[in-house]
Amino acid sequence: MTTSRTLPMTVPAQDLPARVRIHEVGARDGLQNEKAVVPTEVKAEFIHRLAASGLTTVEATSFVHPKWVPQLADAEDLFPRLADIGGVALPVLVPNERGLDRALALGARRIAVFGSATETFAARNLNRTVDESLAMFEPVVARAKADKVHVRGYLSMCFGDPWEGPVPVHQVVRVAKALMDLGCDELSLGDTIGVATPGHVQTLLAELNEEGVPTDTIGVHFHDTYGQALSNTLAALQHGVTTVDASAGGLGGCPYAKSATGNLATEDLVWMLQGLGIETGVDLDALTATSVWLADQLGRPSPSRTVRALSVR
Repeated sequence: MTTSRTLPMTVPAQDLPARVRIHEVGARDGLQNEKAVVPTEVKAEFIHRLAASGLTTVEATSFVHPKWVPQLADAEDLFPRLADIGGVALPVLVPNERGLDRALALGARRIAVFGSATETFAARNLNRTVDESLAMFEPVVARAKADKVHVRGYLSMCFGDPWEGPVPVHQVVRVAKALMDLGCDELSLGDTIGVATPGHVQTLLAELNEEGVPTDTIGVHFHDTYGQALSNTLAALQHGVTTVDASAGGLGGCPYAKSATGNLATEDLVWMLQGLGIETGVDLDALTATSVWLADQLGRPSPSRTVRALSVR
């Protein structure tokens, strides 16, 4: 792998953001979908390497009950191992007040709650209706905000549901606005099964704006099931979105939605953004080396096209 690339050539496009913040989810959303439990020391090394590559937000783990996500059962052991990482936000997922208690006890200052735009996924993922899940999140968000903790609201199944099919835009907007009305600082729109297309993305963003959710509070979280993640990301950038979720090496999926394949690979995203002249602060070669290292730990090649291309140069 070369460390002095001249490609991609930078050719900016009009009306795109000058800078994008990548919300790296590989260590949480990626590793939670692994069949085998990754050792805590490997997770800690992975997060340190991601931070060293220039990523400014690295989602670290989840304080969900180990029964539901055994791959992340080591949250209490892992999080203190990250205390020496400076200048990098390390958000954690919390499902309820008990999860919040565990996260705050370890000094977490950024949390995320995880909701659903559809009833079936809310039942399967949270064992609640959509409105019951919002009621569960209300005290979590309120307590976090009272403690000046940053709160992200994830909303899954925004573009399609494997059980319910198409999800009406107005239905997504209702739940998204309800999450923001609880006090969330930002909203991540999840294409959990990767069925979104660019026009759908821009329509949803426009409807959210009309209902009072500003673009600068919105992030996008695309899965690449149908090869649409980058085109959907570009559509979101054209709308003015500047926060994009991605997973190093393309790790991840969703353990509760079997048709959900890997996330948008961070390296593929950075390659596109570099070509567009959009700043990320990420060293693509260092990030690629990290994903190659993790692939070796997992015993299989990375699904990221950019990782594969750069690692054989």
